[in-house]
Amino acid sequence: MSDEILSYLDMCGREGLSLQRGMNFRAGNGYSIILMSQRPNAPYRDVIKDDGQTLIYEGHDEPKSGNVDPKAVDQPEFTRGGMLTENGKFSRAAREFKQRQAPPERVRVYEKIRPGIWSYNGLFHLVDAWVESDGRRNVFKFELRAARDDSHETTPEDVDLEMTRLIPSSVKLEVWQRDGGKCVMCGATDNLHFDHVIPYSKGGTSLRAENIQLLCARHNLEKRDRIE
Repeated sequence: MSDEILSYLDMCGREGLSLQRGMNFRAGNGYSIILMSQRPNAPYRDVIKDDGQTLIYEGHDEPKSGNVDPKAVDQPEFTRGGMLTENGKFSRAAREFKQRQAPPERVRVYEKIRPGIWSYNGLFHLVDAWVESDGRRNVFKFELRAARDDSHETTPEDVDLEMTRLIPSSVKLEVWQRDGGKCVMCGATDNLHFDHVIPYSKGGTSLRAENIQLLCARHNLEKRDRIE
C-alpha cells in the first residue's frame, strides 16, 4: 500500500533482497526497484513534479575507485567490461517503451525519510530517460509516472492519478516528527501509514502537513475515504 512506513529490514524482507544500491533493475517479481531520497544530504537530485504524479529520478555515479571523484565524471552507461550498468538497463527499458517495443517497466519506489525509516511510494511506470549536464558532468535522468496498483494490466494512459499522488519528503518528515512516529488514534508504532485527513478526491492536499497524519494499518483501513 502506498505511503506505508517501513524499517529498512522490513523493506528488504518484503522484497527478499538486501537492497544495498539505489537502482535494482528487474530485481522483483516482474518489476524493478529504486530507492530515492530528497533529504538535504541525499547524494542524488530526485524531484517530484506535477503535484506528486511524476518522479524525475537521477541516475547513479561511477563506483568510487582510487582518487577519482565520482561526482566529477559522467555517470556510466556501461561497465568497464562492456556490460550495461543499472543506468544503462533502465535507459534501454525506457527507450524500448518509447519505441513501442515493450510495455513500460514497472518500478516499485521506496523513499528514505530518515535513518532506518522508509516509505513505500507505490508503483510507477518508467516512461522516459535522457542524459543532461549538471554543470560538471553528464547525468542520467529517468521519468516515472505513478501507476494505480501492482496490476500488470495498467498503462500510463489508464491510471487514476488522483489516487497516486506522492507526498513531498519535507511534509513526510514534518508529520513524522509532529506525530512522534505514532498512530494519532491509538499510539501504535508499527504498521504505520501517511494518511490524508481530507482525501485528495474530496479537495484535500498532499502539500501541507496539516492535511497529513500518521495512522496504523487498522485505523487507516477503517477510515478509508471518510472525512473524520
